[in-house]
Amino acid sequence: MRYSTRLTVLAPTLALSLALAGCDNASDSEMPMATEEMPMAVDEMPMNVENMPMTQSGAVRAGSAQGTVTEIDAEAGTITLDHGPVPAMEWPAMTMAFDATPEVRDEVAVGDTITFEFEASDAGNQITSVSKQ
Repeated sequence: MRYSTRLTVLAPTLALSLALAGCDNASDSEMPMATEEMPMAVDEMPMNVENMPMTQSGAVRAGSAQGTVTEIDAEAGTITLDHGPVPAMEWPAMTMAFDATPEVRDEVAVGDTITFEFEASDAGNQITSVSKQ
């Protein structure tokens, strides 16, 4: 009888704890949504950076993708691309800026569809080569 009493007391507490563990504080109405007509930009994406696949500290990873040039910023030294998924980085399709040398920036124009290779590290994402489609 002694164990039966403990189980009767602990079972509801355990069930409540498990039910609350599955709850999420964010409501669905707070999360921005993307549609096919209006893709979500990187700065609009709800992100939990603690769970994102990242490079190991100091590691450099290589990736490649296809995308469309949406902006070239010589002052910032970047090319912004609306690119497809990058499986090697576990990235979804998105629009984001990449660092690019003046030589790489001179090879492309806004509106060009390109295939590009890049390196990702703690320092940022650097385009290493481009080819127009």
